[in-house]
Amino acid sequence: MDLVLASASPRRQELLSLLTIPFIIDVADVDEHVALGAREAVQVLCRRKALAVRERHPSSVILAADTLVAMHDIPFGKPENQENACQMLRKLSGNWHQVYTGVCVIDQQGQIHEGLDTSDVHFQVLSEQTIEAYVDTGEPMDKAGAYALQGIAGMLIEEVRGTPSGVIGLPLPLTRRLLTECGFSLL
Repeated sequence: MDLVLASASPRRQELLSLLTIPFIIDVADVDEHVALGAREAVQVLCRRKALAVRERHPSSVILAADTLVAMHDIPFGKPENQENACQMLRKLSGNWHQVYTGVCVIDQQGQIHEGLDTSDVHFQVLSEQTIEAYVDTGEPMDKAGAYALQGIAGMLIEEVRGTPSGVIGLPLPLTRRLLTECGFSLL
């Protein structure tokens, strides 16, 4: 069975490689704007991505994911600029927020298997100096919510309740279950 990852994310590629299944990458080029809360948005977007790539690989298994950081179900996308990144981090500072990752797998017969992973994340109280220094590293600029758990921001996060790999962008337990449903033999 051929597996196609519908994502250019290096983090998703690295996490998927941990499942020891060979895969190829074909990035979905879809409109990622939806007027929904974060929980629903990630589910709609990952399905949209999987269906777009399925058109180019009709006999392969397609895996797509989408991740959003949210507070009170209001999504925090990728920051538009450094000031926007600082604004997001000020809101996250000292507070709990949610990270939603939707995963969609389309099997060889075209059946859709999907799920949602939710994690709660708590940031330390961040000083303005810490926020600015972190944003100056450049790390937040292409990350939902303006941070990367697996990067420098890992030292600014006090607690994660849920799946760390889901916060990073591909919840491995959910992904493993969905791929097993599609016939892959995994640990």
